[in-house]
Amino acid sequence: MPSLMTRPRRLAVALSAALMLLPGLPARAQVNLPALGDSVSQDLDVNDERRIGDQIMRQIRIDPDYLDDPLLLEYVQSLWTPLVNSAKQLGQIGDDTQQRFAWDIFLVRDRSVNAFALPGGFVGTHLGLIAITSAPDELASVLGHELAHITQRHIARRIAGDSRNSLLATAGLIAGLLVAARSGSPDAAQAAIVGSQAAAAAASLSFSRDMEREADRVGFNFMTQAGYAPSGMASMFERMEQAYHLMDAGNYPYLRSHPLTSERIGEARARLGTGTMERPHGLALHALMAARSRVLMDPRAETWAKLQELDAGVRDSRGGTAGNGFEQLGARYASALASIKMRNYGRADSALRSAELLLQMMGSDPRSARVLTLARAELAQAREQGEAGFAALAPLAQDRSRVLLIQRAQLALVDTRLASAREAADTLQTHVSLNPNDAQAWALLAQLWQRLDQPLRAVRALGETRAAAGDLNGAIDRLRSGLNQSRSRSADQIEAAVIDARLRQLLYERRQLLSEMYRGNVPPGAELPNLQARPLTPRLATP
Repeated sequence: MPSLMTRPRRLAVALSAALMLLPGLPARAQVNLPALGDSVSQDLDVNDERRIGDQIMRQIRIDPDYLDDPLLLEYVQSLWTPLVNSAKQLGQIGDDTQQRFAWDIFLVRDRSVNAFALPGGFVGTHLGLIAITSAPDELASVLGHELAHITQRHIARRIAGDSRNSLLATAGLIAGLLVAARSGSPDAAQAAIVGSQAAAAAASLSFSRDMEREADRVGFNFMTQAGYAPSGMASMFERMEQAYHLMDAGNYPYLRSHPLTSERIGEARARLGTGTMERPHGLALHALMAARSRVLMDPRAETWAKLQELDAGVRDSRGGTAGNGFEQLGARYASALASIKMRNYGRADSALRSAELLLQMMGSDPRSARVLTLARAELAQAREQGEAGFAALAPLAQDRSRVLLIQRAQLALVDTRLASAREAADTLQTHVSLNPNDAQAWALLAQLWQRLDQPLRAVRALGETRAAAGDLNGAIDRLRSGLNQSRSRSADQIEAAVIDARLRQLLYERRQLLSEMYRGNVPPGAELPNLQARPLTPRLATP
């Protein structure tokens, strides 16, 4: 693993190179905080902002801390989509940004309480944020806040306002900001900023306080329009204030443009008015998803060992049972998942049975019951009992979600019956033809084709896995390998033709990207930079 000093510098160089795809900004682009709906397109139009976001996401998607957990991602997307729809209904998403921006949310495996917005409509959510919330409305308030940063073009305003010479300097700012908290060394983070010739703008790394107030106000409108309880924002601010007091070590003072002050909490409470406090809905499902986040956000064995102890429920200081039924449900689910990770399958089975009985006592909740059913399939998969896993999924036979698609493919890999692998491969092949950017589906498909003795199809799927993750170099290498394999007489020549056509397409895409990066003068042997070997946890402005 590279040293702390090396990692920020290499990241700054790579992200700066990626962001060189854009033309330079005017020599002095002065932007005052405009009113809602004002445009900054004369300094950074939506196409350029999306291109910045795409290049940053190329680096993030190949990072080990980028997490594609289908079940958890499905849940976060279920909160995110109504917020985006409400922003459209309120007229905060125009025709230009609606078509060009991604409006995409993704997960970051990190224990910190944070979420962040990137240029082009991308929002990252740390698992630590999900883990501390007790209701979907609290999480939705943070997502609405980050969505407001995008709809109000705060990122473009900051980039345009901070640029003095060229976009490359601004790229250095973004790179320095991405690695500051991750590096563990304020000096190393500052070196990344200085090395990018952007030290003069270090005080402007985060959104201004005015932008934060605007994001609070607009985000509140988004969440209430979407049907979330208005009290969610105030309770989330209070929860985060407590979390930061516990975690605050006094580091990174240059990242503190908007601490969670009592003023922001007071403003959130003032927006509630004198109306009746709404009782949040979906608490059982949210408790399960928060518990899943606690298990996945920290893959250390000692953490999982502690979570295993929750099979007896949440305990108070005197050893008695504490918390409400939702907390107890989440505790048992967390214990079951942690026990699966620790290969303690008997304990996992016992914790799951306890969670299932508790859910029955709490009343019928099909969405929560679905989560526990999927946990049964996860347990069978870990035991390499594919047939038992498919039997566990029988109640969900009509479920055609991506979650079930991925779970069935994983079970097929441990099932002794080749028919299961064939059926899963055919289903996945149809899925990726409609969703070519699903890297996890391509990766599973590669394993299934290998098991079915289809080596060319497996190699092609591996190449598509890298392409979907944004690693064009890796995709090209794997497809070239497949083309070499296709020269044998026994090779499937139809599949070889597909690989050849796809390889030509990817080579053209890489050439175009390099041409833009180097302004048309591509050096011989030049390749796109990537950070595949190093971890990256983006930590932009605190919500």
